[in-house]
Amino acid sequence: FLVAMPLCLGIALASGAPLFSGIISGILGGIVVSLISHSPLGVSGPAAGLAVLVYAAIQELQSFEAFLLVVVLAGILQVVFGFIKAGVIAYYFPSSVIKGMLSGIGLIIIIKEIPYLFGVTENKGGILIESENVAGHAIAHINQFLGNINQGSIIIAAVSMAILILWEQDFVKRQAFSTMLSGPLVAVASSIGLYTIFKGVDGLQLNPEQMVTIPVSSNFSEFAAQFTSPDFSYLLEPKIYMLALSLAAVASIETLLCSEATDKLDPQKRITPVNRELVAQGVGNIFAGLLGGIPVVQVIVRSSANIQSGGKTRASAFLHGVLLLLCAFAIPTVLNMIPLASLAAILIVVGYKLAKPSIFKAMYAKGKSHFIPFLVTIIAIIFTDLLTGIGLGMAVAF
Repeated sequence: FLVAMPLCLGIALASGAPLFSGIISGILGGIVVSLISHSPLGVSGPAAGLAVLVYAAIQELQSFEAFLLVVVLAGILQVVFGFIKAGVIAYYFPSSVIKGMLSGIGLIIIIKEIPYLFGVTENKGGILIESENVAGHAIAHINQFLGNINQGSIIIAAVSMAILILWEQDFVKRQAFSTMLSGPLVAVASSIGLYTIFKGVDGLQLNPEQMVTIPVSSNFSEFAAQFTSPDFSYLLEPKIYMLALSLAAVASIETLLCSEATDKLDPQKRITPVNRELVAQGVGNIFAGLLGGIPVVQVIVRSSANIQSGGKTRASAFLHGVLLLLCAFAIPTVLNMIPLASLAAILIVVGYKLAKPSIFKAMYAKGKSHFIPFLVTIIAIIFTDLLTGIGLGMAVAF
């Protein structure tokens, strides 16, 4: 739970979705998926690996409610994948393409979150490429970016980043408190403290648009009203089905890879039934789409945190979903005190882990047959989209 809460908000931010949708997915990933899945240690919820695909889909449809329909359809497809025993498909994807996909996603997350580090909450730093006077447009947008920098956000981001880096050091990992207090939680708590100190200080005070904003409800009826329904009028749109297929494919692959990695970390060496896991994730995504959440997958960050904290059964994943539900209902005002700069720092560290230099070095050491598909996948994802990047990487690998 302590790892999941800041990540649910941060991944929703990176996905261009309402922040509350990340909380919804965390709740459903814990409560719904764990009841169906037979993965003893896997924890499901929103994942950074899908953020790029979600962001692109929402931008293409120009409607979050239409995107929720995509999530429902993707969930139905995943259930079908499970029943036709398609779980073995993950074993046929070249490792170079999978690693290229994750590294490409990591780089895109880093690029997308940089403006939030500086308090530029709209994409004012993006350089608009026009057919004429490219240099002039670039200078204009850079000046606009520099004019919107908030010093308070920079300080909060720097402190959050320092805490996250410190928490990765061996001497901290050896301490007992590190298993109870996750780096992201400490970073978020520190950012709330700095936000409070900066109130009323010229040049450091944060604006409302630089903060987490989720609805505050005074009773359960108001809380229930925050959940969003899909727009079924888009059922006649052909692109809805292509987006659903893309989402189902990528979410399924990520879940299967995470399941395999989690099984390897399991001290009892239990094996997750992969087809059952696809059905569980599909049902979770059907509920996510119907209730206003972003897609859920099994996530290695939360699963490994579960193992490190002494989790033994599915009860830990279920209870973390219950805790997220109680937190979203009981303390939304506290969540609204979290600066976006701190969430951006968390996501940039996640992005770095997906695309750190040692991965590039290891792939290069394996030779051209691994490194070229790896590099092609990354470049194609950055300059096109996730599915095209995977397709080109697969073609080169074969």
